[in-house]
Amino acid sequence: MKLIHSLILSLAMPFAMQAAEPADTVTIFMIGDSTMANKKLEKENQERGWGQMLPIYLEGAVKVDNHAVNGRSSKSFIDEGRWDVVKEKIRPGDYVIIQFGHNDEKIKDEKRYTVPGASFDDNLRRFVTEAREKGATPIIMNSIVRRNFPAPTGETQEDTDDKQADWNPDKKTYQTEGEVLVDTHGEYIIAPRRVAEEMDVVFVDMNALTHSLVQGLGRDLSQQMFMWIPADTYEFCPKGKVDNTHLNVLGGILVSRLAVNELAEKVPALKPYIRKEVYNLNK
Repeated sequence: MKLIHSLILSLAMPFAMQAAEPADTVTIFMIGDSTMANKKLEKENQERGWGQMLPIYLEGAVKVDNHAVNGRSSKSFIDEGRWDVVKEKIRPGDYVIIQFGHNDEKIKDEKRYTVPGASFDDNLRRFVTEAREKGATPIIMNSIVRRNFPAPTGETQEDTDDKQADWNPDKKTYQTEGEVLVDTHGEYIIAPRRVAEEMDVVFVDMNALTHSLVQGLGRDLSQQMFMWIPADTYEFCPKGKVDNTHLNVLGGILVSRLAVNELAEKVPALKPYIRKEVYNLNK
């Protein structure tokens, strides 16, 4: 696994270096949670948000300003003043990608929990309205899929709610995984589409796209795009880990590729900024 990730990094590096060079005349702001966020690289950390990898597919006078943060819901992102910081930076002609849901589901956490059809929708509407007031184009996405292959008995994996465990692939939970990927987000993947249609906003169904990708890879191969890290492999987690929510380097690259292809189709003004050698690579 370590070799695969090293090869992916070496392939991506030339794009990443070139993407940082042009002037930043257009900014793509990103607001969301840990599945999109930039992750620290110290101690060989292998976790990546897909937004962190998006610049490898871009070129020209464009930059990504990723404000997604681990653990944030649409509510906490607003309450902590993070949305106000983004608004201050927006200029006419910019874009704002909005993707929440993973943490809005946390019903036991009043600081993060929102209700689809009510407070969750209201927060999405606020992002759209205020982005437009600043002259930006909002783009709504729903949450990427969790890797959830429940056993035929109907058991749900232990880390469905973003929990993580030390590396132990012999654990009964993982020995008995099934073959069918099952959604965990419910109404939280429907509400973003509803708000987008209501407000005439571009909508990218990242849940459907990643569901097809993960199911296509299957139960075993899909482990290689999430944070399934064997013990004694990387300094950042010597005990290893099993995490079916967060992406590794490969996962971040694959998911960002899905996103950029959809953006090229649905936001024609962004297409000139997408590298021709990678555009439509997944179709």
